Amino acid sequence: MELHDLSAGGGVLDQVGDAARAALARYAVSQAATVTLINVSENATFLVDDSGTGERSILRVHRLGYHAAEAIHSELAWLTALRAQAGVRTPEVIPARDGAGVVHVAGRHAVMFEFLPGVEPPEERLVDGFKQLGAVTARMHRHARRWRRPPGFTRFAWDWDAAFGREARWGRWQDGVGVDAEARAVLDRLEGRLRERIGRYGEGPERFGLIHADMRLANLLDDGGPEPSVIDFDDCGFGWHVYDLAAALSFIEHEPVVPELIDSWLDGYRGEEPFGREDEREIWTFILFRRLLLTAWIGSHQGVEIARELGAGYTLGTCDLAERYLTS
Repeated sequence: MELHDLSAGGGVLDQVGDAARAALARYAVSQAATVTLINVSENATFLVDDSGTGERSILRVHRLGYHAAEAIHSELAWLTALRAQAGVRTPEVIPARDGAGVVHVAGRHAVMFEFLPGVEPPEERLVDGFKQLGAVTARMHRHARRWRRPPGFTRFAWDWDAAFGREARWGRWQDGVGVDAEARAVLDRLEGRLRERIGRYGEGPERFGLIHADMRLANLLDDGGPEPSVIDFDDCGFGWHVYDLAAALSFIEHEPVVPELIDSWLDGYRGEEPFGREDEREIWTFILFRRLLLTAWIGSHQGVEIARELGAGYTLGTCDLAERYLTS
C-alpha cells in the first residue's frame, strides 16, 4: 500500500496549499482568487473564492500514489456522462485555460469543479433521503451497465484483494487503531465468514460493475430538490452494486435507524431497477465488508480528522457488529 502522504505531517498540508495556489494560475480565475482548505480525506479539497468575478468553485488536489492521470480522466468521463445521459446531478468539470481537465502542478494532479449548492442531508430527512439515494444509485448502476466506456478507460476495483489482500488499498485492518488480541480474534472470524459468503455470491455482471463506491452522506448535497447531487467520484471503480448501499451507511452502521434506512433505500432502488432477494440477503455481508475496510482506513489515515475522532471506538463497534453478524 502507498503511504497516505496527506497523513504524514511535517508541513505536507502547507505544501499541498502551495500546490493549490499554483494550480489557480492554470485556470481562468482573477488574480483576486483565493483557496481555503475545506476537507482532507483521500485528497485535499479547497474552496476557490474569486472576489474579482464573484464566482466560487472547488479545487481538488490529489494525494500521491493513488491515481494516475488516466484514471482521473476516466472518473471525469463517467461523472460527465452521468449528468448528460442519466440525469444524475454531478459537478461539472471546469477545464484549465488550455482545455485540460486534469492539471499537474508541484508533482500533484489537480481538478477544478463547479460549486454545487446544498448541504449533507439533514437527520430529520434521512429516511426519505435514503429513498432518493436508492433511486439515484439504481440509475447510476443502469447507466454503467449500458455505457460504452471511452478508449483507455481505467479504474481500480473494490474486490476482495483490494480490501484485504497483500496490497490492501487502505492498509490492513490488523493495523487498525485498538486492534488488540481479543479484537483480532473476532475480526479474523468475521473476515473468514465474509470471504466464504462473498465467494459464493460471486462477481457476475448482474451484481458487479462500475460503482461510485463512496455514496456516504458527506458526498451528497441536499438543496431541497427532488434528489441530492452526487459528488466525489474519486473512489469510483469496479465493485459489487450492493457495496454502494454499504458505503452509504459508512460510520453509522451501528445506529438503530439503519434497518429503516435500508428499507427506504431498497424502495427507491426497486422503483428504478430490480434488486434480487439473494442480493438483499447479503446486504449485511457488505455492510460488514465496508466496516472492516473502514477499520483499516482509520488506521492508515490518522491525519484525517474523522479518522482521529473515531479511533479505537470504531474498532470496538466493529467487533460488536461482527459478533451480531456471526451469530445471526
